[in-house]
Amino acid sequence: MPPLRALIAPSLLRSSSAAAAPFLRRSGSRRGLIIQAISEPVRIERLPDSDSGIIELRLDRPEAKNAIGKEMLRGLQNAIERIGNDSSANVVVVSSLVPRIFCAGADLKERKLMNTSEVEQFVNSLRSTFSSLEALSVPTVAAIEGAALGGGLEMAISCDLRVCGEESTFSLPETGLAIIPGAGGTQRLPRIVGRSAAKELILTGRRINGKEALSMGLVNYCVPAGEAYNKALHIARDINQKGPLAIRMAKQAINKGMEVVMSSALAVEEECYKQLLDTEDRLEGLAAFAEKRKPRYLGI
Repeated sequence: MPPLRALIAPSLLRSSSAAAAPFLRRSGSRRGLIIQAISEPVRIERLPDSDSGIIELRLDRPEAKNAIGKEMLRGLQNAIERIGNDSSANVVVVSSLVPRIFCAGADLKERKLMNTSEVEQFVNSLRSTFSSLEALSVPTVAAIEGAALGGGLEMAISCDLRVCGEESTFSLPETGLAIIPGAGGTQRLPRIVGRSAAKELILTGRRINGKEALSMGLVNYCVPAGEAYNKALHIARDINQKGPLAIRMAKQAINKGMEVVMSSALAVEEECYKQLLDTEDRLEGLAAFAEKRKPRYLGI
């Protein structure tokens, strides 16, 4: 069998060197949870045992309602880079450790102290960071409770899937500040909810609740308040049980295929499928089906 490097697209190959850095154990509500503080407001948690492969990216800046300032931006950049370099990652859950808030958007108190050049640089960096989140080869699931405003909503729509509590609120209020959503909001939102609905939300800055977000397709699920994390974890567990190489290829095929015409998109699908044909995981899937047992995928 050819080596894995010959089978997987270069964009999906990840060095495990960053993942080898030590993780710190934390006693808490989940037994055996392994946590790495990337920076004070951003944490990575790797779940253990049967949940191995699920990585949590958690926001923790309660004094500012998880508003994104320079320190949090650096934390997000480092966390996304670390996840991208972790070959053991299969799926990421993005959530908040702050009750009743996902992310309030940009830190406007900090923004007020920036000059024009600094603002431009910060927004460009934030746009690039959310693009890196979107470009992760593994699926990402946002678990949203409370407010996801401005840059917070732009972060959420950079994820592949979104789950919210029914008391959550969503808004892109930037036009009320005489600016526009500048971290990808004007481009990603229309691709998710459609052009007309996106224009209405952006031009008016109107807030919507979880049920309305579900009705327009902004979120995949709206669950009772306080249950968004559990639902997101349930989805992550479903994904985590599937062939990890197939999950990466499926995401790549969808994302790249959506950018081109159908004939070219089918060629993208063909290439992604081809890269899975000689993998041990594919043979394991067939064997497990024939033997009526749960497959044991190794990502090779």
